[in-house]
Order: sequence, then C-alpha cells, then structure tokens
Amino acid sequence: MIELQNISYAYGTQDILQDVNLELPEHGFTVLAGPNGAGKSTLLYLLMAYLKPKTGSIRLRGRELHKYSRTELARIIAFIPQELHSEFDYTVLETVLMGRFPYLGIMQNYGEEDKELALGALEQMNLLDLKDRFVSELSGGEKQRVYLARALVQNTRFIFLDESLSQLDINYQLEIMRLLKSISQTQDKAILLISHNLNLAANYADRMLFIKNGKLLYAGSPNQAMQSSHLDELFGIKLTVARNPISGVNNIVYP
Repeated sequence: MIELQNISYAYGTQDILQDVNLELPEHGFTVLAGPNGAGKSTLLYLLMAYLKPKTGSIRLRGRELHKYSRTELARIIAFIPQELHSEFDYTVLETVLMGRFPYLGIMQNYGEEDKELALGALEQMNLLDLKDRFVSELSGGEKQRVYLARALVQNTRFIFLDESLSQLDINYQLEIMRLLKSISQTQDKAILLISHNLNLAANYADRMLFIKNGKLLYAGSPNQAMQSSHLDELFGIKLTVARNPISGVNNIVYP
C-alpha cells in the first residue's frame, strides 16, 4: 500500500497540492480525474518519488518513499507516460525488453528468461507479429500496447499511466481500458490512470479519485463519484447523469 499523509507541494510560491490524504492499495483499477492544472500529474510524480513533498509523508509498504533506491522503486512501480520520446528508434521487442532493466546487474545483458518474458507479454498484447517493427511505425493504440507490455515484463505491483488515452481514437481507448481492467483482475495488479474521459473511466474503474485546485474532493466507487453534485463541484457546471443500461454505472448525459 502507498499512504499519503497531509501532502502539500508547491512550484516556487505557487501551491499545487494542499493537504492530500490518500491510500492506494496494491490491487484494483483506479482512475484519477480533474480539471487541467488540478495537480494530477504532480500527484503521480510524487507517488513515484520524482518529486518530494513540501509537507507531509508518503509511505510505501510502511517505509518512507524517499528511502527507496530508484532500482527498488522500479521493481515495484512501472510508469507509462502520455508519450515517449527517444533520440533512437527501437524495435517493439527491444522496447519491451527495457522493462527488464531493473533486474540486470552491472554490465549484464538480457538473458533467455528476459526474452521469454518479453515475448509472452507481446503475445498477451497481441503484438507478437510486430516484434521486429520499429515503434515509430506503429499506430497510437499499438504504441500504448507496447508500453503496457513493457510495464508487464517489469513485473511490478503498481502500474501508473499519465493520460495515456488522451491522443487515441475511441476504439483504441476502449481496447486499452479493457486491457487495464483485465490485467488488474487476472494479475492482481494496482493500476492508476489519469484520464479526462469520465464515462469511460466510470465504466471500467473500480475506484475514482477527483482532484481540483490541488485538493482531493472525492475517493470512492465510480457510481458514487458520478453524481451531479460531485461533478458540479469538480468542474463548476451542471451536468446530468443517468444510469448506463449496459454497465449499470452512472454516466454523464450530454444535451
């Protein structure tokens, strides 16, 4: 479990997060949502120890987060950013193999076990026939599946994703959400995704977190999160919700 107690963070004199208290268990699919500039990505970077809080403490499995080495954290938390940029182009298989880096010794190269794990993850993501293609040649949805395969071979308990769906067409968004839900359930991993698509999030997530102006407004079930009162507080506009007849979860209805 990751526990945040009274977390605040500021860039210079500008407060970004204020007195955030939160627990992230080591299972389940959680979606973090909120307006632009609410502090979502900052919270994610704090959870990975890329940033240090101004006040408060973050504990991973009862131990202060900043006391973990980068290698230790890389064996517990995998991260998929919104977009990956590299000066070099790698094949799909080479990219997925990078997920095994935290387990390599000094000057050690990938072994047969690493390659078997990478090929297994590619098969799971239905990418095996693309293993020798360069990542730059792939579609947005295919790239996200490659990055997800890389996170899987990293063999972590947590997988964090920063707005990984924002540039994808709806068919790819649905595909990735289904994969994340399946991975969470079948492999008992904890997944935290930042997303602006509230309806999609509500239909697939086990839990939703709402953040605004650096403050955590709500943490709980999607059905309770998707109430007009919560959405009004989150976005400052009146939104109508109705029960989705397929999922049984409240969704926003647009006029």
